[in-house]
Amino acid sequence: MHFVNLFLPYLLKKTSMKPRSKPYAKPPFRLPVWPFLYTLKSLYSIRICLPGWRFMSVIADNLKRVQDRIAAAAQRSGRSLNDVTLIVVSKTWPIGVVQEAVDAGAVHLGENRVQEAQEKVGQIVGPISWHLIGHLQRNKVKVALPLFDLIHGVDSLRLAEEISKKAVLDGKVVRVLVQVNTSGEVSKFGIGPDAAVDVVGQIADLEGIQIEGVMTIGAFLSNPDDVRPHFVGLRQVRDGIVDAHIKGVSMATLSMGMSNDFEVAIEEGATMVRVGTAIFGSRRSDD
Repeated sequence: MHFVNLFLPYLLKKTSMKPRSKPYAKPPFRLPVWPFLYTLKSLYSIRICLPGWRFMSVIADNLKRVQDRIAAAAQRSGRSLNDVTLIVVSKTWPIGVVQEAVDAGAVHLGENRVQEAQEKVGQIVGPISWHLIGHLQRNKVKVALPLFDLIHGVDSLRLAEEISKKAVLDGKVVRVLVQVNTSGEVSKFGIGPDAAVDVVGQIADLEGIQIEGVMTIGAFLSNPDDVRPHFVGLRQVRDGIVDAHIKGVSMATLSMGMSNDFEVAIEEGATMVRVGTAIFGSRRSDD
């Protein structure tokens, strides 16, 4: 006992303990924080694993905002929202993200690559119309025709002939738009404006093809108004084709305008616009 009394002060000092002067009081219960932090970390990890991940509310809000902008631009041109078809450009985005857009009300989806569309068509649920808005290579025609409801980029007679050949074999009629290069950029596909009437007439003679209008891709410029002449040019091409009275050709569709300039395109008569970034955000790095 004498030994304990001798070393007790030293032990108390070493362990920062003090003799209890009051009965021991049980500390109040506190919810541990670590499970909450672990959950947040897990969610963030999922976000990194899925580069296209977004909350559905963000996509739905963006889609509604774009529709409102379309309605306002249509009103400025004496039309209504129902006169303009919104094609939601889903290229590079994962199936789950695209499904969120469909669940939020997207009906028309646009893909650039046939191979990517193969992975999505049939996996995304809803009343969807698929549009091929990118360049179609002739060796991909066989695969593309069963996937898409409308092909926007028929940019040559040779491509149209390949589509016709496959359409006749399948016993179907393929709906197409003729692509016109109104910007004059060598990097873009499309028929020259001066040749458009003649080429449309030749395509119209092919079996298994229904021409429903024209499309163009304007130059990507920081000021959307600077792209306006390209849209005016396509409208003038359309009017020239209408005036030519080519049998079996419809010019009901004027597909032009993207996220950066779709409002200007609508003001100049667009009946279809192709919008992706304004709905989903910036493209994934592998685009």
